[in-house]
Amino acid sequence: MSGPGISVVICAYTEDRWEDILAAVSSVRAQSRPALETLLVVDHNEPLRERLAKEYKEPDGGAVVRVLANAGPRGLSAGRNTGIAAARGEVVAFLDDDAVAERDWLLHFAEAYADPRVMAVGGRTEPVWASGRRPAWFPEEFDWVVGCTYRGLPRGRVRVRNVLGGNASFRRSAFDAAGGFATGIGRDGDKRPLGCEETELCIRLSRARPDAVLLIDDRAVIHHRVPEAREHFRYFRTRTYAEGLSKALVARSVGADKGLESERRYATRVLPAGVARGLRDALLARPGGAGRAGAIVAGVLTAAGGYLVGGVRARRGGTTFSVPEVEVAARE
Repeated sequence: MSGPGISVVICAYTEDRWEDILAAVSSVRAQSRPALETLLVVDHNEPLRERLAKEYKEPDGGAVVRVLANAGPRGLSAGRNTGIAAARGEVVAFLDDDAVAERDWLLHFAEAYADPRVMAVGGRTEPVWASGRRPAWFPEEFDWVVGCTYRGLPRGRVRVRNVLGGNASFRRSAFDAAGGFATGIGRDGDKRPLGCEETELCIRLSRARPDAVLLIDDRAVIHHRVPEAREHFRYFRTRTYAEGLSKALVARSVGADKGLESERRYATRVLPAGVARGLRDALLARPGGAGRAGAIVAGVLTAAGGYLVGGVRARRGGTTFSVPEVEVAARE
């Protein structure tokens, strides 16, 4: 097998996703370019860790599966850092516990790392709606709300400011240069759906390594399950508000110029075009047009409100996060 060895990290926190976790691992085992290993990191849930350890006690013809407990504070960032510290691969890839990867997912990641300047590669994440189809009111421009690739991102294999965490990979040396995922920004189980930890890391990486190349290759596809609860406007509003809170933390950490660089283009070009499409569809009596236009406006206003509140909290010192160093695992 040519190219870098790739360790895949899947973070899990609840037995409610048991079948999803098994499907995620199976999709890694079925890759056309095999993973070096799969690391299942369990977030402070000992019954789930024990159950998974029993499930993957014996090898099953694919890459080894190791089950680990999150060694840091509760939350997705610390879980990922635990996986990074234990990984043996030259590249560490991340897959959500409720997603499945297409067969050539790791192959496309590996191809990009032939260029030694490439420090991170992300892919395309497609939603799998619990209801069987996209809600008519839900704008594609806001698919990031459900952890998926949104309309407005560039197509093909292109340079980007940051990759999206549920479908991403990094060289191990990226963490040596920039540290791990910041704790205190991202998700913590079922609590408020914060995010942006991968954005902050990528900006920090680009500062530590100005020559670093970060890419998205939309051929590296995963399919992400969207539960029924996230198909409703209530979740949409909660998630966009939380994104504003998170963006305020990122902007305070790296500066508003870098922290909001991509968001300015998104807000001034992508979203107005989305509103125009929605209004046009409404005039043509197409289903959901007015709802999509309204949702875009509501999403912008809610995110802006979160950003303002988050900025006030950050200035008052009420919200903090930390960037841990990640120790390199012993290589076999």
